[in-house]
Amino acid sequence: MPSPTSDADFNKDVLSSDLPVLVDFWAPWCGPCKAMLPIIEELDAEYAGKVKFVKMNVDENIDVPGQFNVMSIPTFVLFKDGKPVSSFIGGRTKEDVKKELDKVA
Repeated sequence: MPSPTSDADFNKDVLSSDLPVLVDFWAPWCGPCKAMLPIIEELDAEYAGKVKFVKMNVDENIDVPGQFNVMSIPTFVLFKDGKPVSSFIGGRTKEDVKKELDKVA
């Protein structure tokens, strides 16, 4: 299960991580966000120890989403060594997300 992060914990949870991190910017009212959750949960299990998965509720956190120009949700940003290396917006197939993860895992 992806762990939640916040504006306050983002540096520790994402930027300082030894593993690549996929950040899921989402909101509870977002239908496509809910549709992506089972895919993200499956990938979290499959990539355990290779990629860390975190979720950030954009309704509760405004600083980090603003810093990374998150305008639509769900937005996924993949970080490696504390830097964003790729991002994608909206619903994706599991295979599409795996292609992004395999670039850094």
